[in-house]
Amino acid sequence: MVKIGNIELPDFPLLLAPMEDVSDPPFRRLCKQHGADLMYSEFISSEGLIRDAMKSKKKLDIFDYERPVGIQIFGGDEEAMELSAKIVDTVQPDLVDINFGCPVKKVVCKGAGAGVLKDVDLMVRLTKAVIKGTNLPVTVKTRLGWDESSINIDEVAERLQDVGVQALTIHARTRAQMYKGHSDWSHIQRVKENPRITMPIFGNGDIDSPEKALEYKNKYGLDGMMIGRAAIGYPWIFDEIKHYFKTGELLPPPDMVARIQAAQNHLNWSMEWKGEHVGIVEMRRHYTNYFKGIPHFKEYRQKLVTNNSAEELMQIFDEIRDAFSDYQIV
Repeated sequence: MVKIGNIELPDFPLLLAPMEDVSDPPFRRLCKQHGADLMYSEFISSEGLIRDAMKSKKKLDIFDYERPVGIQIFGGDEEAMELSAKIVDTVQPDLVDINFGCPVKKVVCKGAGAGVLKDVDLMVRLTKAVIKGTNLPVTVKTRLGWDESSINIDEVAERLQDVGVQALTIHARTRAQMYKGHSDWSHIQRVKENPRITMPIFGNGDIDSPEKALEYKNKYGLDGMMIGRAAIGYPWIFDEIKHYFKTGELLPPPDMVARIQAAQNHLNWSMEWKGEHVGIVEMRRHYTNYFKGIPHFKEYRQKLVTNNSAEELMQIFDEIRDAFSDYQIV
């Protein structure tokens, strides 16, 4: 069992990464159904929360069926981070996570996300401010360092633990790498093997198959792993990894019926949560992933991404079900 504060997770838990415009409640619900053990909100701007920005406030929505769930915040100002932690506290997630890893320029420019990797003293002050603002366990997600010549994750891990951080997720790339090149988990392994480190250490980066998940689990000896991009349009990845850990066998890929069902559920839950129009429009980015690699699917995808009627979209799903009733996915 892995513990974060008073949260008990199974041995070697699988975490769903917080992904902007992806990890919203409808998507989290699907991943929870398919085996994710701990999930996070999309990252939320501390400044946005304090300004009462509608988009930021909406991201605070969590539901009991998805627990344990963490809310992730980012920012570069201590006062704003403490205040936003107090706001997060009021919706009672299971933990608060700080994003010190986002490499996107608009976040880094504000001295937030991975930008903080250049100034570990500031990272520590921001972390202390969040811990002061909440009664919940505080965790952190970060990267190896700013670039190859400044990998400082060893110092970061020790100093974060010293001020009270209760778990650390490390994306095994530097900020300079963005999402390109290979992740290097040996740096995460070194953090885990540091005798001073007692908090759980989770690895993130490039886990896209059950085989790779098992290889990394055995090779690097971490407490669990976080999966991001591989889950987009493919929430089955969590079940598949767990099954492979247990049996050494690969589950067959989800058939067309399962894919259609998942896309339909995702659409229905999106409309419930965001309202019909926004739910329909924002769902469009997901269809390509649900039906990736399916031959002769282009015309149906075109219909799915151009139709504005919930009723007609359900009819299109029925058409797809009929058209691909004999199609075998291998």
